[in-house]
Amino acid sequence: MKKTGLILLLLVAVAAWAQQPEQPNLASATTAESASTNSQPANVETNGNYPTLQMAKPTHADLYCAGLISKSLLPDANYIAGGLNTPNTLKYVTGDIVYMAGSGYQPGAQYTIVRELQDMNRYEVYPGQHALLASTGQPYAELGYVKILDTRSKMAVAQVEFSCDSMLPGDVAIPFAEKPLIDFHAPVKFDRFAPASGRLTGRIVLAKDFDAILGTGMKLYMNVGSNQGVKVGDYFRAVRSYSTDLRDSVDSLSFKASMGEDTQKKQPSYGHLPVVRSKGPEINVATLPRRAVGEIVIIGVTPTTATGMITFALEDVHIGDGVELEASEQQQ
Repeated sequence: MKKTGLILLLLVAVAAWAQQPEQPNLASATTAESASTNSQPANVETNGNYPTLQMAKPTHADLYCAGLISKSLLPDANYIAGGLNTPNTLKYVTGDIVYMAGSGYQPGAQYTIVRELQDMNRYEVYPGQHALLASTGQPYAELGYVKILDTRSKMAVAQVEFSCDSMLPGDVAIPFAEKPLIDFHAPVKFDRFAPASGRLTGRIVLAKDFDAILGTGMKLYMNVGSNQGVKVGDYFRAVRSYSTDLRDSVDSLSFKASMGEDTQKKQPSYGHLPVVRSKGPEINVATLPRRAVGEIVIIGVTPTTATGMITFALEDVHIGDGVELEASEQQQ
């Protein structure tokens, strides 16, 4: 009897629950009402055109190992002549003892070690690369810094305090300069298709280690500098138009491929290519939106050039891409 009574109570409860009226979904109703009253969706933020992104912060190694391009040649009278185990050891890293040729050394003084570079690859990644680089300046690698321990009649004895890469005999010593730290940047909403702002523009002319395709954390060199008001801590946006892709020897191949489906009677074209079948709409590549591909923070400047680090990249950043100065937080 007890079991039968319990079963009857459960059946009554289920029947009562099933007869309750359905409650409206207030969240769905609110969303629908909002959508019906919003007749201007052009500025609606979505994950596609306004992703929220976290910027990478430059480390000590980023700041002191980035390299630079200088319009004027750096003085090369002071340089590494050898080391404690010369000639058996030719590469020097953190902690090694090196001998410094030149003059003006004082115990306790620090010197940055740089190397004048040449690109052994004669292929132009973007049209006019060699001419643009020649007009921009001489690229240098920053290899780290040393501290003078003692001086002798013709040489100074130094110790490598920090090395980014192996230092070699002949690498040049210039006076060390402390580099300012870059403040942490909070996550930002990134408008990937923002039109030109009218602020300062330039171009990525070269990258560290002569890389051509770049991503987050990699270093690059731009043809704008302190003469144009650029300073350490400024942010630039890397931008690329589809016309730029059209001029690229590799990317342009995709423009020559068929755009349509075999069953499509009037296939579109990009205007500059011959149409074999019935002519569809001609798409002008120059009218496609300019897209932003990444964000760059400035970590070093000269009067005519700037060294930057990519803080994030939505896609590959290329040397040859354009750059545009971002508004400072005070202006936003």
